[in-house]
Amino acid sequence: MSDSCKSCPTAGSCTPQDKQACGEKSEMEKDLERVLSRIKHKIVVLSGKGGVGKSTVSANIAMSLAKAGKRVGLLDVDVHGPSIPRLLSLKGQTPRADNDNIEPVPYALNLWVMSTGFLLPSDSDAVIWRGPVKIGVIRQFIQNVNWGDLDFLVVDCPPGTGDEPLTVMQLLGPDAKAVVVTTPHMLAVDDVRRSITFVGLVGAQVLGIVENMSGFVCPDCGKQHEIFNSGAGEKLALETGSPFLGRIPFDPELARAGDEGFNYLKVYPDSGTAAAVEKIIQPILALDA
Repeated sequence: MSDSCKSCPTAGSCTPQDKQACGEKSEMEKDLERVLSRIKHKIVVLSGKGGVGKSTVSANIAMSLAKAGKRVGLLDVDVHGPSIPRLLSLKGQTPRADNDNIEPVPYALNLWVMSTGFLLPSDSDAVIWRGPVKIGVIRQFIQNVNWGDLDFLVVDCPPGTGDEPLTVMQLLGPDAKAVVVTTPHMLAVDDVRRSITFVGLVGAQVLGIVENMSGFVCPDCGKQHEIFNSGAGEKLALETGSPFLGRIPFDPELARAGDEGFNYLKVYPDSGTAAAVEKIIQPILALDA
């Protein structure tokens, strides 16, 4: 009971709406705060454009942080097109649930995963949910999943600035930091620019921009070739005053890793692509230094 409630003559008969009007937090808000207090850093990966490899970036950031010895949760809130279960070869997994609590699916040492994809009976099932239902599910994935004590929670959002990223940013609060993914193409950059504006409008911070599919790694000689334009991500960072985290080349083996669900960083630890990912996570790791 708050101090103001103690002096109120009707304190014992207050409705939840009365308490909210007096500024007292609901039990749901308190539960959310308790969960978030055990998560040191919240990293939200987003992009205004689809098809930029955002889920691949999210998965590899999470795996790289776990490899560095950090306790990591990976949350996939792409309700209509969840990719994380395939990327991590977790398709068919079912989280254990006990009353209102859900156990995240373990992937590797220090890495736990939750995704809408775990809840769908088959790949052909369509999720036809309106905004309020999606908002409720995302809140459950944050509040009712037993994440425990985490160094990092990495959240993979669908493209755009709609219900899912907005809900995540509002629930995680102003200490959430965004990693924004683009490709070198100006068509992508135009939409990604809106994501950076979105992050500012919700009162969060852009941790940095990643330029994915920057150049092509030849599977025969291993050399990187600039078959696409490059540098658009860095120019966008300069334009918006955002840090530039680095470039990830278009690597056929990284694409195969996503299709087949194996850990690229574990199989190809000495590749140029792995080095690019390691460079990108250094500013993220520095948050927990």
